This record gives sequence, C-alpha cells and structure tokens, in this order.
Amino acid sequence: MRTFVLAGGCFWCLDAVYRTLRGVQDVVSGYTGGDAPDPSYELVCTGRTGHAEAVEVTFDETVIPAEVILDVFFTLHDPRQLNRQGADVGTQYRSAMFHADDEQRAEFEAAIERAAGWWDGQIVTTLEPLGTFYRAEEYHQDFFAKNPGQGYCLAVALPKVNKVRKSFAKYVIEA
Repeated sequence: MRTFVLAGGCFWCLDAVYRTLRGVQDVVSGYTGGDAPDPSYELVCTGRTGHAEAVEVTFDETVIPAEVILDVFFTLHDPRQLNRQGADVGTQYRSAMFHADDEQRAEFEAAIERAAGWWDGQIVTTLEPLGTFYRAEEYHQDFFAKNPGQGYCLAVALPKVNKVRKSFAKYVIEA
C-alpha cells in the first residue's frame, strides 16, 4: 500500500472522487501544511493556520498505478488557480502535494510536468514536505456519500466525480 497526501480545494471533492476508484483502500479528509496544533475546521476556515484541506489517499499500486492517482488529482481540480478553487477562496484551498520523502517529491514533480501539457497557463501547485496530518472531524469523512442531495455536492463535487468517471473509466468501481 502507498499513501499520497493531496490538496486541491475542498476536501469533499477529492474524497468523493478517490472513493470511486478501484484499488483505493482508504481516503481520509484532514488538514496539513500549517502551524497550529490539532486544528479544527472552523480554525482552518479562517485561513490563519496555514493548513490546507487535504486528503490522505491510500491505494494498492498493483490495482491502480501511482501515476493514475496523480493524474486524477490534476483532472479533478484546476491547478492554475492560486489559493482557490472556484468560489472557495483562501490558502486552505490551495493546490498542493505533500511529499513524505524525496521519491514522492520526484513522482509529484513528474505529475506536474505531465499536467502542464493538459492545461493552458501556469500550474501553481506547490510541493511541500509532509508534516503532521490531522484527521478532520467525522462529519467531513465520506461527506459526498452521506450528503448526496446537499447543494455543494450537487453543484461542485458531482461534476468532478462524473468527469473523473469518464476520463478514468478503466479504474472506476462498478456501481
């Protein structure tokens, strides 16, 4: 098993997308990249902690390659938007990849290079050393599945899920 920690806007969207893929064993929504110990959602939302909303994606590379996990990341959000995704604005919504070691950093750099060929404009995704990852409150875990009729899920998360299902159909779990 391998684990990547990725941030690309609201963690509800990343969580929803990665849970649809074969080989993904676990997705945990949380906070990382900041300096406040044991941050809460309310504190992170102020933008003063330095934390990003992120997901910890654990996957079986014999089922889904690491490159696919990373290519999905660059498909489901716009890596050209600095400190925002759509209407979600602030450093907590930044596009960031948190590397655990030099090998992951190199994998992440290669993924950014691949993605640069798909997007017009400069990719602003940051590469940051992985510090402490704090699990978000329980109501954030698997939010999309628990709240399928919620407005944000319908307007923002569902289109991202559908886009990834179409682009990566080979890896989508059959319903």
